[in-house]
This record gives sequence, structure tokens and C-alpha cells, in this order.
Amino acid sequence: MNNPFEGYEKKKDYLICIDSDGCAIDSMDIKHIRCFGPCMIAQWNLEAHEEEILQRWNEINLYSMTRGINRFKGLAMILKEVNDKFTPIEDLDALISWTQETDELSNAAVGRAAAEKNSICLKKALLWSEDVNRAIEMLPEQDVKPFSGVKENIEILHKDCDIAIVSSANYEAVKEEWTKFGLMEHVDIVLAQNAGSKKSCIEKLLAYGYDKKNIMMLGDAPGDMDAARQNGVFYYPILVKHEEESWKKIGEALGYLKTGKFGGKYQEQLIDAFIKNLS
Repeated sequence: MNNPFEGYEKKKDYLICIDSDGCAIDSMDIKHIRCFGPCMIAQWNLEAHEEEILQRWNEINLYSMTRGINRFKGLAMILKEVNDKFTPIEDLDALISWTQETDELSNAAVGRAAAEKNSICLKKALLWSEDVNRAIEMLPEQDVKPFSGVKENIEILHKDCDIAIVSSANYEAVKEEWTKFGLMEHVDIVLAQNAGSKKSCIEKLLAYGYDKKNIMMLGDAPGDMDAARQNGVFYYPILVKHEEESWKKIGEALGYLKTGKFGGKYQEQLIDAFIKNLS
């Protein structure tokens, strides 16, 4: 689709932006634990230190303030630790430099860089990323589903609010998952990877005439919080390992939003809990 905003219109005074992976859909843990980490172990032959390395992979990508980091940046971080602590990683500097300098962190971009630099580490990074994608495609369908309470609470939110999916994941994958679980009937617009950054998506939605004080971003990662802050809108965190509890309290958050009491103490308490949960 060329213009993801085509045909969209503001229908209600309130807008709820919802991230997908790890926020509404229970998919982040399974993808990292079963796909990202194990594929890295196999690609760099790190089986001798597998348990400790996989634990650090999950800490970096799931259970700390780097949760939601781009896959190649996360890879560079963990391979530097492996190089320093366990075994040398050939040509590692090429990967680290590329992740720091490139404007595009994608398979296509790492493939071009690998060819230009004739870099072993960049070539392996591309092979790893392709292996990860294949592993994700092979995950049992029944193992990826919404967190408990998501459908019921999105339905409640939609009565008073426009609903926008704001995700950095693949558009087709997001739409397919939300449709399969009956969530799309309560969604007004899908803004995924093709629509630009989360910050940009919220900024463009603001142009439809919403008051910033009437917008709430639901997310599970620091990048979601940053996208909300950069646009001056509110952030409601879905806490990792406490997702069901977070969704249960969404009605309370909506109440604060509608009465104009979300800002100040309530928002600060939510952000403090979010940061402590990832620290």
C-alpha cells in the first residue's frame, strides 16, 4: 500500500495508539528465546558458552532498557560481549561500525554493506537474520496469540476512542495476526513498518486534529515511551512479565484520560513502574 493514511478520518475525540509485538500480541519472548538467540549460537558456533550467552541475549532484548532494540544493534552488543569474555569474533568491528553509521538497519542494507566491504562478520549477520526469519515462520501458529484480556479491553477502548496500531513490525504480518484473533474490527488504522517510525506515525495522526492531552500510546518498550514523549502525548506501559495485569488496568487509564487527570502524578507513577520493571 502506498499511503497507509489514505481514507483515515478522526471520528472520536480520543485516540489510543497500540504497539503490536510484546504489547498486544505475545510474540516477543517466543521469537527471541526460540529464534534470535539460538540462530546466533548456531551461526557463530558458540555452543560451548550457550547458556550464558542466551541469557545475556534475552536480558538485552527483552528484560532491560534496551528491550525492542533493532536486531542488528542487539547482535553487535552481544557479540562484543562474547568477543571480550569468551572467544574472538572475526571482523566484529565491521558489524559494530555499520550499526553505528548506517541509516538503514535491514537485511538488504547489511547485504549491500557485506558485499562492499567483503566483510565476513556482516555476511554472517545477514545469514543469521535470514535464519531468524525462517525460524519465526516455522513457529507453531498456536504459540503466538494476544495476551489475556487484550480483545475485551480494546473493544472497551474503541467505544470512546479511535484505535491506531502503531508498530515497527511488518504490515502484512501485523494485519494478519490482528485479523486472525478478531482484533481488527476494533481498529481504525494500521500503521506498521511501511508507515515510518512510531514517532512519525503519532506526529501524522496529530495532524487530524486530536488534542495531545487526548492521546495515549500503549507499548512495552522504551522506544514506545520515547515516541509518545517526543510528541507530547501520554504513555501507558504494558509491563513485561505483567502483561495481563497491565491490560486489566487499562479501564482505569482511560478514566484518567477522559477526566483530564492522566498527566502529572499518574503518568509519573506509570513511567517509574515501567523503568523499574526493566532495570
